[in-house]
Amino acid sequence: MNTPICDFVNEYKDKHAVRMHMPGHKGVNVLGIEELDITEIEGADVLYHADGIIKESEDNASRIFGTEKTLYSTEGSSLCIRAMLYLVSMYARTNGRTTAHIAAGRNAHKTFITAAALLDIDVKWLYSSDNAGLVSCKLTAEDIESAIAEDAPDAVYITSPDYLGNIADIGRIAAICHRHGCLLIVDNAHGAYLKFIYNETAAGTDTVNAAENEAAAKSAELKLSRHPIDHGADMCCDSAHKTLPVLTGGAYLHISEHASELFRSAAEQALAMFASTSPSYLIMQSLDMANKLMSEEYPKLCAAIAVRIAGLKAKLRTAGYELIGDEALKLCIASKSFGYRGTELADKLLEQNIYIEFSDPDYAVMMFTPFSTAADIDLLEQALLNIERRKAIDEAIPQIHEGTALMSAMDALMSESELVTVNDACGRILAEPGVSCPPAVPVAVCGERLDEHSIACFKYYGIEKLRVVCGLG
Repeated sequence: MNTPICDFVNEYKDKHAVRMHMPGHKGVNVLGIEELDITEIEGADVLYHADGIIKESEDNASRIFGTEKTLYSTEGSSLCIRAMLYLVSMYARTNGRTTAHIAAGRNAHKTFITAAALLDIDVKWLYSSDNAGLVSCKLTAEDIESAIAEDAPDAVYITSPDYLGNIADIGRIAAICHRHGCLLIVDNAHGAYLKFIYNETAAGTDTVNAAENEAAAKSAELKLSRHPIDHGADMCCDSAHKTLPVLTGGAYLHISEHASELFRSAAEQALAMFASTSPSYLIMQSLDMANKLMSEEYPKLCAAIAVRIAGLKAKLRTAGYELIGDEALKLCIASKSFGYRGTELADKLLEQNIYIEFSDPDYAVMMFTPFSTAADIDLLEQALLNIERRKAIDEAIPQIHEGTALMSAMDALMSESELVTVNDACGRILAEPGVSCPPAVPVAVCGERLDEHSIACFKYYGIEKLRVVCGLG
């Protein structure tokens, strides 16, 4: 596996060229990385109009992930989500609909909400029957089939894995979507590494269809990864930086081999619609070098760390911890049964100089990769095992419920708004999502009337101020 972007930049660095171009540091090291930080000079190619070293590197990534096309983002999965929704909007228009309709799991990232609003997409929210809190929305294949039968959306949009490590049955869901002429779009931001975690199963299986069941049984020996593309998703985004050895901001937009020709031809246009015209070559070099790592030792390293984390999880369960989620390299503790809120558990670990990914009143979430050292894992293990178990906290998680939309999300975002305390927001119309990242999953959607239930949810998750539409409510 070659690394064309890294090679070009290193050759340019060694030339000691006179830099009469951006960036302003001119290659003079202050942080120590400036000499590798370039712009789109002659020979460096152009992201989203690539026909040189960037395209060569993206083609390398496409071969690794088994896609028709994989494109780089230096602005995270957020850029890829916007691009995917833009492509769905284009797809709807080619089918004679001026407004795209998407059925989406309610735990969608706030970028999905704002992008759907700006593109004036009609969103039908799907809610989970299990009460797992704000960041989880477990949707079965049957849930998806019911939603498609009811609304006939252009696409189904799900988040898998979610923040708690729950992985959807992408194969069955994709088969159902495609049988009904519907696209499946997946926010796989947390799951780039799933390309190297394997299942002995067939892609695209749907237990409703006997013939497909038989085909699945015959191909049971087929070794497939848990990545959404391998199980029938039409498009997905991966935040490479979340689980792969990539700098923050590095991400992929994946287009599957069976996806519409429109997606393959317009993907660069879709990304360019929302992207900076000054992409980071440092991040692109990181994505480029990741190709070499993924094609060589990374799969074996990933398998080894998965075994180590499975052992850690077994010890924690024996000690009385309640663990949830399906991800091999994510540890999610449902902490109340152990006598602590998730935020309290995070504070306990912080005392040991351990910083975790996410915590809220119910969960503490930790993420591992092959670059997690044995010493760090041992320290975490001992820290958790040394925490004294207390009486379980008997406090229900507030249910995220369907809100009442009094205006469109676009109109709410575009309206004049004011910042008010949560106590003063009841009866008002939410103007913009009121949650930061992590977890970036809004309690309510722009344009919805805030009622006593949603206000209670905001308070539960520690959100004290909201932006509401002026003069309404």
